[in-house]
Amino acid sequence: MSGAERITIACLDLAGTTVADGDAVATAFAEAIATMGIVVGTTAYERAMAQVHDARGRPKIEVFRTLFADEARAQAANLSFERSYDLVVDRSGLVPVPGTEEALERLTSAGIRVCLLTGFSRRTLGRVLDTLGWWGRVDMALSPEDVGRGRPWPDLILSAALRLGIDDVRHIAVCGDTENDMLSGRRAGASIVAGVLTGAHDADRLHHAGATHVLASVADFPDLILPPPRPSHHDDAVTAEHR
Repeated sequence: MSGAERITIACLDLAGTTVADGDAVATAFAEAIATMGIVVGTTAYERAMAQVHDARGRPKIEVFRTLFADEARAQAANLSFERSYDLVVDRSGLVPVPGTEEALERLTSAGIRVCLLTGFSRRTLGRVLDTLGWWGRVDMALSPEDVGRGRPWPDLILSAALRLGIDDVRHIAVCGDTENDMLSGRRAGASIVAGVLTGAHDADRLHHAGATHVLASVADFPDLILPPPRPSHHDDAVTAEHR
């Protein structure tokens, strides 16, 4: 990687990328939609859940506004979603995606500033970080409420860059599991926009949305942006002995 593209900020998505929740997001959407009278087994339900799947990564309230033209119904559905997801948090149904904490440690140890991004409300974001004990592991965490517009707009990423003092958007690397994560990263000008296969969307969809790389999981993300370790003098000596 050239000096102009040296990564100094990593923007990582939350659910599906760094946090595994047993697909509780989809379940919470289904339960919220059911409270509005759209129930399993109906054409309306299948259509609504297809829209939810397409919209993964976007602010949750915006998804409900797409589904329900009436603002009161959208707000009620969003409240139901948060209550459902709260139950997952309360039961400690959240765990780091395997390798996430090691990846965060590698990034921060290398001097890279880390920001977690989400489509959750600020309140839900805080509860997730409290449960995982991650406040001290990252430099910043942002929700759409903090910046005005969520994904697929670039605002979350650009706000992180501004607040963390970046001087070139090419120094940003993004990692997420949805089409909207990829679109947001490309629109922000990040030089690396990596999709992972631990969440909502598959490799074809991530590539189509502009992923520069598709990884098995966030555990592989540090290898993508950190320089390879330099061989030690001992390694050089061992190599010389075997010539």
